[in-house]
Amino acid sequence: METWNDTIFALSSGAPPSGVSVVRVSGPQTRFILEDLIGGVPSPRSAAYRTIRTRNGLTIDSGLVLFFPGPASFTGEDSAEFQVHGSKAVISALLRELASFQQTRLAMEGEFSRRAFENGKLDLVEVEGLADLIAAETEMQRRLALEQSSGGLSRLYDSWAERITRSRALIEAELDFPDEDDVPGSVSDQVWTSLAELRREMEDHLSHAEMGEIVRDGFKVVIAGAPNAGKSSLMNWFAQRDVAIVTDIAGTTRDVLHVDINLNGYLVKLYDTAGLRDTVDIVEQEGIKRAQMALTNADLVLFLADMGSALPVDPADLERASSHVIVGTKCDLYPSVDSYDLQISTMTGEGLPELRDYVSSFIERKFGGLSLSVPTRGRHKDSLSKCLSALSAAIDQAEQSLEIRAESLRLAGDHLGRITGRVDVEDLLGVIFSEFCIGK
Repeated sequence: METWNDTIFALSSGAPPSGVSVVRVSGPQTRFILEDLIGGVPSPRSAAYRTIRTRNGLTIDSGLVLFFPGPASFTGEDSAEFQVHGSKAVISALLRELASFQQTRLAMEGEFSRRAFENGKLDLVEVEGLADLIAAETEMQRRLALEQSSGGLSRLYDSWAERITRSRALIEAELDFPDEDDVPGSVSDQVWTSLAELRREMEDHLSHAEMGEIVRDGFKVVIAGAPNAGKSSLMNWFAQRDVAIVTDIAGTTRDVLHVDINLNGYLVKLYDTAGLRDTVDIVEQEGIKRAQMALTNADLVLFLADMGSALPVDPADLERASSHVIVGTKCDLYPSVDSYDLQISTMTGEGLPELRDYVSSFIERKFGGLSLSVPTRGRHKDSLSKCLSALSAAIDQAEQSLEIRAESLRLAGDHLGRITGRVDVEDLLGVIFSEFCIGK
């Protein structure tokens, strides 16, 4: 039966084969394991070259071993790392030997990080930032995740929670000691002024939640237009490979195709959609419905129009896209006209760098000057919204008694505490830590 008192182990580096693999151990049996496998416990936080043997004396491998005594370790427990040759056979033999110790087992997903949280080494925002840092694919994702994992966002939320707590203390002091000389009766007036300023700060912070989610999850760019406007060719040019099938037959693309690209450090999720037109083909009709849905969810739509066609972009489709640009295609075949925002040719490459720069600058304008201390997940946004509602109830309902307004402040503090895990969040833990790979 698995318990939190078990000593856990796992391969923490990438899948073999590799030059070096790291096997991590954490828990009360760590010192005993080191004594049995390498003949002693190395000096704390110093790499020691040792021969690693089974308890029967058979050599598994030679490599570097490190010991991190708790609480000065990632998990807060006694921990160790074995840096061995990254072959499947070596790793398998070492893991098999580790499993032979009593109350020692393979770690579950995210269990090292969960123990760090349980032992007060990380809060939930830092844990989520760590998960995002491991998964980061672009420079902006790395920077955003680093801000979270290093505690920048947590310090902001903790400072807000402290201001709410201090305000509650002053109000409750006025309630408990109304006749005391050292508790002025006008203290609550100062409190509400201070809390109103806090509310403005939180509203500004929450207004950037969409930007944080876009950096983390990707900026959605949809390529749309009539059949044969050159959508799939443009998709392939952006992706630098043949993602979409390109033919002269109208209606080739029947579904929404998707590829992720890295554009100047931002993750861009690029979508190629079915050609927008009236059709009796049932399958194509479904593709067009999905294309129209993609327009609604897009952060930017590139409406492509064949410069040799008299068909304009449907105004109804333009209304579905909150942000869009109209791009004339096949400009190598037709004279330049002013009715398009940009003109391109995927055949000659004309205008394509300018289109790429346009998309890049569009993203830069949206994120220009944005602080990286922004909420990045739906649960952050939800808890902040609930905190703001409770805070507003306390500030605005001046006709209510101080006791009721103080209770609203307590609720606001609890909602804020749920973000970092300072308040009971047991129901969230399984979901959060399941995002991690085994070994972290």
